[in-house]
Amino acid sequence: QVQLVESGGGLVQAGGSLRLSCAVAGDTLSGYAMGWFRQAPGKERECVSTISRSGGIRYYTDSVKGRFTISRDNAKNTVYLQMNSLRPEDTAVYYCAAGGSGTTVRMGRSDYWGQGTQVTVSS
Repeated sequence: QVQLVESGGGLVQAGGSLRLSCAVAGDTLSGYAMGWFRQAPGKERECVSTISRSGGIRYYTDSVKGRFTISRDNAKNTVYLQMNSLRPEDTAVYYCAAGGSGTTVRMGRSDYWGQGTQVTVSS
């Protein structure tokens, strides 16, 4: 049974930074493309960023380009999302996802999902 456990969320002022972590248990991270999604109250879940199995291909939604960075450490079985210059509109529950490819992850067709971590950005 593969489990994804997110951490690192919290309350931060606008302009601040947070780093989210997603630890993978039950399998090796290198076998999966990974992604981060978020869902704000009353809004649909959106894909924020994905990273390929090797880490060579990364995707970012337009609203976070230049501010967020996704990375992976296969040796630690952990994926990260470094979030800088945070804005109030980044407030959401952030979810980690694992799947067969970056494309399938981005389309929401992930095999596994984490429980989510709350990120709140105050103005």
